Amino acid sequence: MANGSNAISGLGLPVELVDVPPIKDLDAAHPVASKWRPVLAEIVRALARGDYELASGVPGVAPVSTGTAAQIEQYLADHGATLTELPEETWETSIAQWMGDHWEVLIDLWTQEEGCSDLVLHVVVAESGADDRFSVHLVYVP
Repeated sequence: MANGSNAISGLGLPVELVDVPPIKDLDAAHPVASKWRPVLAEIVRALARGDYELASGVPGVAPVSTGTAAQIEQYLADHGATLTELPEETWETSIAQWMGDHWEVLIDLWTQEEGCSDLVLHVVVAESGADDRFSVHLVYVP
């Protein structure tokens, strides 16, 4: 799991009730920006349906290459659990780290069998004018 420190937890507020901006901090990971969460949840929803290439399309998200899609599919099959949609609790432990020209985002994934699993979705988020662009890197156990 991406168990980075969560400043929101220290506020005593549920993470879904706080508007979290994308934070550019080279030295520390931060909670995932609120504005990214619907897109990230849609990516996971597609993966849970078996759409590993995101062929159905997710606005703002680059299609996943055939090779990466095959790796994700194989890794999930090897893991042996069924990926599910993200509950709100995901945002309490998922993190984003600014890398100087993009964010590396690790989303804790949930399965039917395990609840919160040790799997993460690794996504790169880059600024692109008024919008952000998302690229799925991989699903794996860190």
